[in-house]
Amino acid sequence: MPETVASRGLDPLGFIEREGSHARVPHVFRPVVAAARDRLLDVFGARLDSAYLYGSVPRGTARVGRSDLDLVAVLRAEPTGADRDAAGALGDAVDKEFPEIDGVGTLLYSRTRVLSELERYDIGWFVACLCTPLLGEDLAEFLPRYRPDSLLARETNGDLARYLPRWRQRIVAAGDTEEALRPLVRFMSRHLVRTGFTLVMPRWNGWTSDLREMAEAFAGYYPERSQQLGRAAESGYEPVGDRAVLRTYVDDLGPWLADEYARVHGVKTPRPEGWE
Repeated sequence: MPETVASRGLDPLGFIEREGSHARVPHVFRPVVAAARDRLLDVFGARLDSAYLYGSVPRGTARVGRSDLDLVAVLRAEPTGADRDAAGALGDAVDKEFPEIDGVGTLLYSRTRVLSELERYDIGWFVACLCTPLLGEDLAEFLPRYRPDSLLARETNGDLARYLPRWRQRIVAAGDTEEALRPLVRFMSRHLVRTGFTLVMPRWNGWTSDLREMAEAFAGYYPERSQQLGRAAESGYEPVGDRAVLRTYVDDLGPWLADEYARVHGVKTPRPEGWE
């Protein structure tokens, strides 16, 4: 049976459907989500414009004791260093209280930035398509519908070349223990798989957040690199703290992906200094 558009994360008109919902949050994670919601209100109060869940928990694919809780907090003003420290402390507290999760990460943005023209096809798309509303006004109502086209590919992942020098520094600074290296392997593996997928996304004509499906889509267009990206997808789920894996990422797969991405889609529009 031929694959339908809807089966690739698109609606009948070819727009990316919003993934995740509160209905998909497994019951075991619902107390964690409720606690995180309450603490976001406690920490940011009236400064909080809206908040969202993203990742495996609202997609219903989270694994007990293995998956992290991913949050986005949108503030009415630009986040400060103190705000980021407070978000980190919130995450540490929730992680300590709930063994069902393995870490909490909170992204902070301002409402102005999320809705800006410059971020429309990056953070705006992320909020509108990959985030599940948790608190406040849903900013997706002020954003367009999105197709899996080259513009979206460029603005979401067309900046890998800029990150590679920083990754090399992080690898050098990391310790040699499994505990120190495993989070880096997981993070870089996921970033590279998503970059590889969005490289081919317009031709594949769809969206998925499943790393293995991303790697399979990529393999259809770059078979010579398919094994590398397939292994990265597995490391994104089950990372092993191996410095040699990290070196292949920054010395081989990463540079190749950055060059090919620039050739196919161009380079992401530069952001103002201080925007990360």
